[in-house]
Amino acid sequence: QVQLVESGGGLVQAGGSLRLSCAASGRISRVEAMAWYRQAPGKQRELVADITRAGSRNYADSVKGRFIISRDNAKNTVSLQMNALKPEDTGVYFCNAGIVTFGGIWISAIWGQGTLVTVSA
Repeated sequence: QVQLVESGGGLVQAGGSLRLSCAASGRISRVEAMAWYRQAPGKQRELVADITRAGSRNYADSVKGRFIISRDNAKNTVSLQMNALKPEDTGVYFCNAGIVTFGGIWISAIWGQGTLVTVSA
């Protein structure tokens, strides 16, 4: 069984920083693209940032210049450094990844359980 587990959420004041981490575990042969999504109360889930296995990054316009996504292929982890946080960054942050298992099965989208980030004004 393959799973993603996020950590690092919490409560922070506007202007502060948080670092989210996500680890993939299980019978994994290779992790391809990894991403962070978020879902604010009453809104749809949206892409925050993604990163390919080769390290190519993409960011939502709302977080460019403030958030940094990184990954460690050897450890099957992805992180999101969030700086200059704003109240509108509040939401549940989900890790997402495309994974190839030892059995050669491609799983296009595995989701973590989410971690709550709350930014107070």
